[in-house]
Formats: sequence, C-alpha cells, structure tokens
Amino acid sequence: MTASKHVVVVESPAKAKTINRYLGSDFDVVASYGHVRDLPAKDGSVDPAQDFSMVWQVDGRGEKRLKDIAARVRGADTLYLATDPDREGEAISWHIAEELKRRRVLKDVKIQRVVFNEITKKAVQAAFENPRDLDHHLVDAYLARRALDYLVGFTLSPVLWRKLPGSRSAGRVQSVALRLISEREAEIEVFRAQEYWSLAASLKSAEGETFKARLTHLDGQKLDRLDIANKVAADAALAVLRAAPTVEVTTLEQKQVRRHPQPPFTTSTLQQEASRKLGLSASNTMRIAQKLYEGITLDGETVGLITYMRTDGVQLSGDAIAAARSVVAADFGDAYLPSSPRVYKTKAKNAQEAHEAIRPTDLRRNSKFLSRYLDRDELRLYDLIWKRTLASQMESARLNQTAVDLAVPGGRALLRANGTVVQFDGFLKLYEEGRDDAQDDEGSARLPALAQGETCQMVEAEAEQHFTQPPPRYSEASLIKKLEELGIGRPSTYTSILQVLQDRNYVRLEKRRFLPEDRGRLVTAFLSSFFKRYVEYDFTANLENQLDDISGGRIDWKAVLREFWEAFDTAIGGTKDLKISDVINALDEDLGPHFFPIDAESPDRDPRLCPSCNEGRLGLRLGKTGGFIGCSKYPDCRYTRPLAVPGSESENGNGDVTGQPRTLGEDPNSGLPVSLRQGPFGLYVQLGEGGKGEKPKRSSLPKGMDVNALDLEKALALLSLPREIGKHPEDGEMVTAGLGRFGPYIKHGPRFVSLPVGDDVLSVGLNRAVTILAEAPQKGKSAAGPLKTLGTHPDGGEVTLHSGRYGPYVKHGKVNATLPRGEDKDTVTLDRAIELVAKQAAKKPSKSAPAKSKAAKAKTTKAKSTKARPKKG
Repeated sequence: MTASKHVVVVESPAKAKTINRYLGSDFDVVASYGHVRDLPAKDGSVDPAQDFSMVWQVDGRGEKRLKDIAARVRGADTLYLATDPDREGEAISWHIAEELKRRRVLKDVKIQRVVFNEITKKAVQAAFENPRDLDHHLVDAYLARRALDYLVGFTLSPVLWRKLPGSRSAGRVQSVALRLISEREAEIEVFRAQEYWSLAASLKSAEGETFKARLTHLDGQKLDRLDIANKVAADAALAVLRAAPTVEVTTLEQKQVRRHPQPPFTTSTLQQEASRKLGLSASNTMRIAQKLYEGITLDGETVGLITYMRTDGVQLSGDAIAAARSVVAADFGDAYLPSSPRVYKTKAKNAQEAHEAIRPTDLRRNSKFLSRYLDRDELRLYDLIWKRTLASQMESARLNQTAVDLAVPGGRALLRANGTVVQFDGFLKLYEEGRDDAQDDEGSARLPALAQGETCQMVEAEAEQHFTQPPPRYSEASLIKKLEELGIGRPSTYTSILQVLQDRNYVRLEKRRFLPEDRGRLVTAFLSSFFKRYVEYDFTANLENQLDDISGGRIDWKAVLREFWEAFDTAIGGTKDLKISDVINALDEDLGPHFFPIDAESPDRDPRLCPSCNEGRLGLRLGKTGGFIGCSKYPDCRYTRPLAVPGSESENGNGDVTGQPRTLGEDPNSGLPVSLRQGPFGLYVQLGEGGKGEKPKRSSLPKGMDVNALDLEKALALLSLPREIGKHPEDGEMVTAGLGRFGPYIKHGPRFVSLPVGDDVLSVGLNRAVTILAEAPQKGKSAAGPLKTLGTHPDGGEVTLHSGRYGPYVKHGKVNATLPRGEDKDTVTLDRAIELVAKQAAKKPSKSAPAKSKAAKAKTTKAKSTKARPKKG
C-alpha cells in the first residue's frame, strides 16, 4: 500500500469522513476515537516521589487505533494532528505523537497541529494553511489536571473505603458538587415555613379603566414581606382599605429603560437554556451538539452546522458578526439592527484558550431550511442556538416603566401599582432567555394613563395567604450555573461531573431535581469533617485558576502539584490513627438533624429514643455494607433500620418503605395488578403473580429511570417491551426497541445495538433509531458494505472488495480472504482476488470430515487446562 504524503488524525470517524472530502488526494484522514492511552487504574501511575512521573497505558481499543495510524504514517511527509481545539484535544494529539515517537515511526515525518472552530470547507482549509506546533502549555495544564484528579481519587478513596464502609470513591471536583447538593438538602430540612399575607386592591381610574395596586405602607410604616403575619393582622389592614371609597395618586414616576440581549451561548449557558426551554439533560444536550458540530450532508457535501461546543468564550468572529447583522437587516429590517456591532467579552480569565461562542456556521440556514435533515431534538437545539446568536446582534428592547403611589384618605395606607409597556421589542421579537424558577411577574401589566392628584375609585380589596418556600433543589441547569459562578470545573467537565455522581449512587434525579442519597450525604459529612480544606469552594476554584495559569504559561505545572501534594499527603497521613468510632461520632453529629428530625406534632418527644426498648439512644452505625441506624443498647437491643429519615418516601432509597411490592394499578387488558418490586438485581415491574408453574411477566427498570416518577402507564410500557418502532427506510425490515441483559437496545434484523445514554427505550423514534444503527460499528463487516465489485467468479457469484477490522479483504460467497500485508487494495484485480479466495478455501476443513465427539472435545479441553495450570511449590 502506497503511503499518502500527509496523514491527518482527528477524534471521530464522522469528522474524518467529512474532512477527507475537504482535502485533496494527498491527505489520508484517520480517527483516533478519542484518547488512545490513559493512566492505569492502579497505585503508582503518578509517583510524587519521582517528581510526579506518570505511567501511561494503551488499552486494547487504543492499540488498534495506534497500529492503524502508525501503518499510515510510515513513509508520509507530514502528520497533521487535527483533534478538538481545547486542552483535551491538545492532550489527545500529544498522546498520539508521543506514542508514535516511542514506536519509532516518525523518522523524517514532520508533525503539525491544526485547529478549527467549525467543520466547514473554508475553516478546515484555512487551518491547514496555518499549522502550528503542539502547545505544551496546554498539555502541561492537562497533565496537571489529570495528575491532581488521580492523586485525589487513588489516595482519598482507599481512606473512604477503610473508614466509611459502603462508600464508593471521591473525586476532586465531584466531591465539591456533591457538597453543594447535600448542603442544599440540609437547608431544606431545617427550613420552617412562615405564614404571611399580602393585600391588593382593584382600582378604577377617572377614565373607567381598572388596574391593581398592592399595599406597601400601613399607619406610616413600610411593610416588609413578612410583616402581616396572620389573618388577624390581614383582616385589620383589609378593613382600612375597604373603608376607603377612593384613593388619590400622590406620586407618579415614569422612565424609559433599555434591555440588552444576552451574549451567544457558551457550553454552560447552552446546557442551562436547553434544560429550561427544551427539557434536555446536560448529557443529551452535549450529545446532540456534538452531532450538529460534526455535521450532516447537504447537497452532497457534509458540513458542520455549529461551531465547537465546548467553550466558555462569548466572542464572535468578525465574519460571524457581519453575517448575523446581514440576516437581521434582511429578516427584521434596519430598525432592529444596532448602529454598530455588539462585541462581547468573556469575564473568565483564559476562557477555553479564547474560543468563539457556540453559533451556527452559516446563519442563513434557519430551522425551517434544516427541518427535513434533522430529528426533533436536533432541530430544537439548533433553533435555540440560531436564535440566541442572531438576537445577540439585534437592537435593545425599549420599555416604558411606570410606578404609581396611591394614598387612602387620611393617609393610613399607601398602595403602589407598577406597569411596563414595551415601546420597541428589539431582540425580544426573536428571543427571550428562560428562567429556572417561577418569578414574580408583577409590573408586566399595562397601567392606564394617570395624573398626579387624580382620584381613583376603590372597587375591591383582597387579602391572600402565603407561606415562605424552602430554597429549591438544584436542577442540572442551576447546578451548572452555580459551579460556573464559583469557578469550579470547566465547560468540558460539567456533564461528566453530574454523571459520575449519579453513577456512584451518591445523588439521584427526581422530577429533574438533584436529591442526595444517604450514601452521598455520608461521604460529604466525612470529607467535611476530616478533609474540609479539599471540599471548600474557594480551594477548588483556586486550583482551577492555577490550571488556567499553567495553560497560559504563567506557572510551572509541577510546582502546582508539589504545593498541593505536600499538604494533601499530610492530611491523608493524619487519618491513619482515625478510629471508626471517631468517624461515627463526627457523622452522627453532622447528620443527626437529618436522620433524627424533631416531630412537629410531638416536639417534646426525643427523636433518638429507641422505639423497641424505649431506653436506648438511636445513632449512626457503620457495617461492612454501609451505614444504618442502630440502638445504643446493642446487643441487648437489636433494633436497626435503614439509613433514611423515618416516614420518608424511601427508607431504603428505592421508593419502597416496607420492602413489600408497591401496587401501581391494574392492567386494563388482563385485569391483573401491576406492581413495583425489589429483586437481587435491582428494581423491576411485574404483571400479576403467575401460577401453575408459570412465571409472571416482568421487566427491569432501565438505569437512570426515576422510580418516583414511575406510574401505571410507564410500567405497562416496560412490560410491553420489545416494541416496534417502524420499518427501516433502506430495507423495510422492522426496527424494534427492548431491554436485554446489557440494558436497552435497538434491533434491526439479527443486529442488536445498545441504546446510548440519554435515549429512552420507551420513546426513541425511528429517525433516531436509524441514526444509532448507522453510527454503531458493525462486528465482522464494514458498515458501508463492499468497496467495489471486482467481477464474476468462474463458479458463479460476485467477487467483492471490502474494508474490515483487520484490513482490506476480498469475498466470494462465504469465503473471506484478507489481502497480504502491504498489498494495495486499489490495485487488486479479479484474477488476484480469485487466487486469494482459492487459497483461503483450501485452508478450511472439509464438511465431510468427521466431527469430534463431545467426549473427545472435553478430553482435549481438560488436557489443555491441565497443561496450563502452574505447578504447586
């Protein structure tokens, strides 16, 4: 095989396919499939005693990719490393270059790094015209982050396992995010609702228009929100208002305000807005954005639809700003176009190495144009990005705000009415940012024309009872926002942070809000008690800033590691003599208010009094499998209960307090009960009870499904799996979705493909299923079919050329013959293919040869295993 003059390495096969079209025949584009090597998951991979030397290991998948890349690079002029334009992409390029150097295949091969922010022909070709060297500052920042995460994980996790049975592991950033979730839950638990009342009056102007005003002052005192605390006080205030037939306008304030558009999307703001407006999880948002970035085929050419989606930069290129202004002028008119372009600057220092914001690569492509190419979620996310980008270059909205104070006769009470009128909608015509929680919309109403000294008629006055609300639990959007505000994590890490916490069963998502599991709260309490410094928000944020300084070349990466390790190693050493009783006492004190809340109906009753012996004190205990609640009188009293709040929805964490089946309803077709149950392998739903030796129909709950949101409809849908999705557009064969031993899957003919994380087995549609099938690698054959047909075999049937996992091969009937190493697939003739097929067929045993008996097979197997067994002693 003749080597190409230039070899280009990218991460994904989709990206490789697209870029291959943009470059000439002298370029060979190959995918690395992400990282090709990593630190082995064992002690010693990072050695502080050897100046933080790091041991790297190539896994099986990486080895396959490296062999492929190495074979292509031999004899080439240039190796272009074209991985993603961030620290992680720089690290992948560095790993590939280092490994190829180690294998001595880069002799006389020039190494160049190219980066592009969008996968378009113009951007890719421009990048290859302006290559650079590897940025070792970015690589150093990656090495420092990887070493820090390894040192924390592999040093702190064993301490957790020894001192806190049942815990999984600890992470440098994940533990801080877990602390945020746990502390919010603690705030909610100690929250006590307070009653308060608000009063409002319906008034009629001199022109006969009705409007509303709220009570702000009573008897000369300004009212705070909680000042009217009960019905008695509310009725007294209400009597003052109802006694007044009219009110007088005492002050009238009018002002015009300008509301400016938000900047284009960064990774975190896209995840937040997609959660608020589209209901997409952070992982789903990034999966869809990745596909939009890698592109689709339009008019025979594959183009990326958006720029790189891992960024915290808000700036746009000059070309993008000009394009946006052109579309605004054409679609909305000059009134919506600011006199000068809007320029946004990122506040974060070193923001993702000065990347652009997330924007469409061509703003002329709107969602209407792309509706025939994208599925529902892809189209919705693209439309969100398109609107936000365009709105960021539109004119500000102009609002007229009015505030009116009205006094009752005698001045005992003062009311205020607020109103806002949109004079010019500006960017609001296209886009308005979503909100995390319901907010007070007071002031959005339009007020009638009023004049100072005007008398308005009192129509009605009403009092409304309220109760203060606890702080809301974090959603994915609000948690990402909080982490970003604190300076913790970076755009490429938010999704993995949230996923790791769920995978470790430290938190769960319930009604799109994070709830800490008791296991997670124990870990947080342990770390806060014995490793407080390392879960402090300022400490973690400062480390992130130091990593940014490393990437900017302002500080040495090993100096950061030395400073961190010296203090951290001392803290770890301080736990060697830590007794389990010390741990229990610390956790018991920290989590006591959570596990032993005071009963509001019986506040004098001791919540720690053992209900079994009525003498012992309940407290936290630690066993081999984790924590539980036990009596201080053990072993005389053996009362225990799961580690959960008594009377809560889930004393064992699965929505089942008693351990008995939870009935969800009745199947309308069979009349049998449908129940949720706990088995040795997790939760499942069951139809009926079975009988006469027949097992009842059952279905496991897919990983990540919110058990508290499980209802009869979803349970019946699970029990009806597998379900037919639709016929495949290429062959008309039915595509189905189901649950198997390895989780949710898609089936097409004899082929099974696991459903990616984030896709729902109950709702995945045909378009998405076809995409999953197309993107999944096919075992034993090329997903693209034969490369070409070479001709007809003398015995009949076509001879075809294929590209397989072990290299190119020719095929006739059921015989596959791999091309000898070094033989160019493009020069293979029909005669040569027939020769190879004949040689391969001759190697196969004849079907008429006697088959080995089962006894002979067993004897051979036993002989082999005996030979392989090492001798004792």
